[in-house]
Amino acid sequence: MIELEGVPELIDPVMVAAFEGWNDAGDAASTAVGHLEREWKGEVFAALDAEDYYDFQVNRPTVFMEGGVRKITWPTTRLSVVRVGGDKPRDLVLVRGIEPSMRWRSFCNEILGFAHELGVELVVILGALLGDTPHTRPVPVSGVTSDADLARRMDLEETKYEGPTGIVGVLQEACTHAGVPAVSLWAAVPHYVSQPPNPKATLALLNRLEDLLDLRIPQGELPEDARAWQVGVDQLAAEDSEVSEYVQTLEQARDTAELPEASGEAIAREFERYLRRRDVGPGGGHATADGSDSGPFRRDTPSGRTRPPKPPKPEAPGASEGGEDADGSED
Repeated sequence: MIELEGVPELIDPVMVAAFEGWNDAGDAASTAVGHLEREWKGEVFAALDAEDYYDFQVNRPTVFMEGGVRKITWPTTRLSVVRVGGDKPRDLVLVRGIEPSMRWRSFCNEILGFAHELGVELVVILGALLGDTPHTRPVPVSGVTSDADLARRMDLEETKYEGPTGIVGVLQEACTHAGVPAVSLWAAVPHYVSQPPNPKATLALLNRLEDLLDLRIPQGELPEDARAWQVGVDQLAAEDSEVSEYVQTLEQARDTAELPEASGEAIAREFERYLRRRDVGPGGGHATADGSDSGPFRRDTPSGRTRPPKPPKPEAPGASEGGEDADGSED
């Protein structure tokens, strides 16, 4: 039995979770939850016991000095709560941590125990994977669920993914079996510039979360960071003709694929988001589109600048061979 002393009664609570590691390309998902915690001044009320779930040779503790006293921070998963104001206030339970090294089923059961005790009505899990998507276009974000009824009600995709999965997929299935509505939002990060941070992907996840929950999320400096990130990648790609040509190929494939949609829904979502903002006022690899691990990052030396690696020229740019769909769908 989980005892939560000091946590007030929550209003229409939604749990939003993200985990560093395989499901967090460019640190986009974990940074998104960190942004929510920072902007809304979340208060941590619980932390999972690190001894139960983490291999400290894989995720090492860190040492720091505080007031002249040497202390250790252990890798773990923490829960905080924030209240979103406005005409219809509601609470978000934020779960931010590291993909566990062991005992995943117990880990998910403990998270679900908190969700049950707090009366959580919906679990939203954020993830990011590597895909054949150009950095010059809007970041694709897919909303998927294992619940057919939820997919119809919330205009989501019912996942059909088969293949390797991470803690995001396992937690979503645990929620489904426990009868807790759960959704995963996946951002597709360009595989040729996979190193963190990726503020453009983080911003895309937060925008999709806004639409899903019908709330306004303060963006802070993210829009400016996203623009600076894209300018920086533009400059790095321009230095390599092969990478520049490859990006153009991805752009053509993306534009051709989206041409038939005439994206009325996307335009409507952007307009609704604009109105909402105007009315309210002021360690390892990552998941890829085929379910495999990404390779290491490349860095220039001796400057230390990150640069995109030279990718192979695919026969069918943008195509996905198994695993998650090219638009970022996973379970």
